[in-house]
Amino acid sequence: MLVVETIAKIRRAYFVQKTPIKVICREFRVSRKVVRKVIRSGATEFRYERGRQPFPRIDAWRDQLDGLLLANQGKPAREQLTLIRIFEELRGLGYEGSYDAVRRYAKRWRAEHRAATAEAYVPLSFAPGEAYQFDWSHEVVLINGVTVTVKVAHVRLCHSRMPFVRAYPRETQEMVFDAHNRAFAFFKGTCTRGIYDNMKTAVETVLLGKDRQFNRRFLRMCGHYLVEPTACTPASGWEKGQVENQVGLVRERFFTPRLRVASYDELNAWLLDRCVAHAKANKHPELTDRTIWQAFEAERPQLVQIGGPFDGFHATQASVSKTCLVRFDNNKYSVAACAVGRPVELQAYADRIVIRRDGVIVGEHRRRFGRGETIYDPWHYVPVLARKPGALRNGAPFKDWLLPASLERVRRKLQGSDDGDRQMVKILSAVLSDGLAAVEAACAEALAGGVNSADVVLNILARRRDPSPTATIPTPDALQLRDAPIADCARYDRLRRLPDGTHRHSRADVDAQALRDASGL
Repeated sequence: MLVVETIAKIRRAYFVQKTPIKVICREFRVSRKVVRKVIRSGATEFRYERGRQPFPRIDAWRDQLDGLLLANQGKPAREQLTLIRIFEELRGLGYEGSYDAVRRYAKRWRAEHRAATAEAYVPLSFAPGEAYQFDWSHEVVLINGVTVTVKVAHVRLCHSRMPFVRAYPRETQEMVFDAHNRAFAFFKGTCTRGIYDNMKTAVETVLLGKDRQFNRRFLRMCGHYLVEPTACTPASGWEKGQVENQVGLVRERFFTPRLRVASYDELNAWLLDRCVAHAKANKHPELTDRTIWQAFEAERPQLVQIGGPFDGFHATQASVSKTCLVRFDNNKYSVAACAVGRPVELQAYADRIVIRRDGVIVGEHRRRFGRGETIYDPWHYVPVLARKPGALRNGAPFKDWLLPASLERVRRKLQGSDDGDRQMVKILSAVLSDGLAAVEAACAEALAGGVNSADVVLNILARRRDPSPTATIPTPDALQLRDAPIADCARYDRLRRLPDGTHRHSRADVDAQALRDASGL
């Protein structure tokens, strides 16, 4: 086959240099037929296209092989046969050719079938406030020097393309609720429709077509925000392509190179600043005369107004041990002593744990995500100290207990006395009835007076709690004192003097003599 360079040389030789065909054939070592074809066709390139590919061995088995390949493609990925297995099945039908011929034919068949079934997409357009998209991604960061894989929640407004990104330790339902609360608070509104994949925290059952059985708590959140949830077709990420693209963009621009932060709070504050900076610096892909932030500001009045955050928690039942502890998520949390031996409801939020008994809060802690941790609130154990005051010295909940300044000073002063623990327990027990501020003020007043006794502190609290008014007794006019008495210390000396001139040494004797004188004895 002639190459492009040779065709160009033949054309120049004939049309420009006027070289005869005979000379051209001799110079380029081609036949007259080829030279005439180049001159008459005017083409600058020739391609050979085979009309039909002969398959000496496979021709008789093409229908069977096509059927095997088509049936194999329709199976799930884990059940599909390899080409060796297909070749063996074809051999079992009587095929006598080689495996290489089957491999070449299967490669060509797949390329043709892929071109015939190539998927096309329709660009989507959303009105302001119409929809948002939600998705998760996993990113690697360094938190306090430790490499951690964080779960990142992505929310994206479909019209303005405004992103919201927040990192969490887990991908549980309470994290989903918290991400929506914070995203809608940032947007200052929500959309009428939310687009999700079939995540287990939202969808319980995938039914036929677009029908879904959503999680009950998830539906409550959507009802709170007036959002209609929509789930994508399984394995069809293009149905929420905007947030899928956001995942790649955030990974490339926010998490590369690897971030180094001290805590989740610092990481999330940085991510929010980056979202705003990205929106202000980049143009909207469709509204090219605006930035993403300007489009978002224009869309914000069209968002559905929210009345407040959804109370999003994961509830579970638990029992309280005799050590006033309840277990959740591989950690233990303390509760009030009154809940020991009774069932409680544990409400797990994204950042805290709330424990209730009969609707009353008996414990609240900041949530921990480690393993084997025990989180104490020393005030939960104060009622137990009333019966076991000796536990104050070595009790695990009271180690490194930071008390207010006045209470801590009283505690240090009482440590030297024999019943110091018992007196301190009395003072701490008063906090449950009078409040910490009142007890601290009473301790400060007692210390100002130079005392640190529990009785004095409790007395001060009692006086402040129920100050009794000064009693006023009316006096008749006949009993009013007309002349003020004059102090005469010599009179007392006369009472002490005995008839013989000596003095009484006992005050009781003096008082007895005064009583006799008064009665006329």
